[in-house]
Amino acid sequence: MEIKIPEQQLGINKNKSMWKIWYRQLRPHTLTAAFVPVSIGSALALLDGHANILLFLAMLLSSILIQAATNLFNEYYDYKRGLDTEESIGIGGGIVRDGIAPKTILNVALSFFAIAILLGVYICASSSWWIAAIGIVCMFTAYFYTGGPYPIAYSPFGEIVSGFFMGVVIILISYFIQTDSISLESFLISIPISILIGAIMLSNNIRDLDGDKESGRRTLAILLGRENAIKLLAGMFTVSYAWIIILMAMGIVSPWLLIVFGSLPKAMKAVQGFKGKTLPIQMMPAMKATAQTNTIFGFLVAAGLLLSYWV
Repeated sequence: MEIKIPEQQLGINKNKSMWKIWYRQLRPHTLTAAFVPVSIGSALALLDGHANILLFLAMLLSSILIQAATNLFNEYYDYKRGLDTEESIGIGGGIVRDGIAPKTILNVALSFFAIAILLGVYICASSSWWIAAIGIVCMFTAYFYTGGPYPIAYSPFGEIVSGFFMGVVIILISYFIQTDSISLESFLISIPISILIGAIMLSNNIRDLDGDKESGRRTLAILLGRENAIKLLAGMFTVSYAWIIILMAMGIVSPWLLIVFGSLPKAMKAVQGFKGKTLPIQMMPAMKATAQTNTIFGFLVAAGLLLSYWV
């Protein structure tokens, strides 16, 4: 049964179901940046003879909740700072276009954090309480990514911070909680994933470059300029694929990981989709292709690791 939001609260989107509106607020295309690293870390643990399905599921859900909460904080603070309007291009807009109360957005985000903390207690009790300290740092980073007086996302460091925490940190935690150790292989494989997660953020900033500049943001895309930012995006894709070849040549990973090149067409589509475009709506397909590159690349890494284990 479809649940409807009262018309007086909906503004221009009176016919959308509540489920569809909330699904959009979670920005599902970004959630791959949460479950891809967990999958890779767990695949690496399996390669080393360790597999704990409950810890995997707890880590997976916790990571997705933190990412979803980060998206909601972004929705809330962009509205509070007057950056979102009904004409804004993007997948969010629950406050300005769908009439969701700002306090509701904030409360849901905090609820996601609370559930993630409970899952974190189980993870720590099953592995190490040092994970709690790392988890707290991750949650503070998620909040201050768009919250607080100096949001990370509005600075030139958004790509680096998001890539590091959602790539390196999540992969290493996912590996550690199942093996009680950290391997060189797990760290090295986390690098291209971190780069591609940073690429998602860069693509978002390329799309929003003009609006962000007007609002006083100082993102990396603004500092570099549109053309150089697109070149950087292409460079990030290039390094990610080259990194896998180097790891294989050094004997660190199996040749099975070369299947990641199955995602290359999406990366090429993303770069080409940004070239010559200036309107945000024109760049939406390129931004989507960037997120899809991370998703396909990441799952193919996990698949390659599993194939090297099974074959």
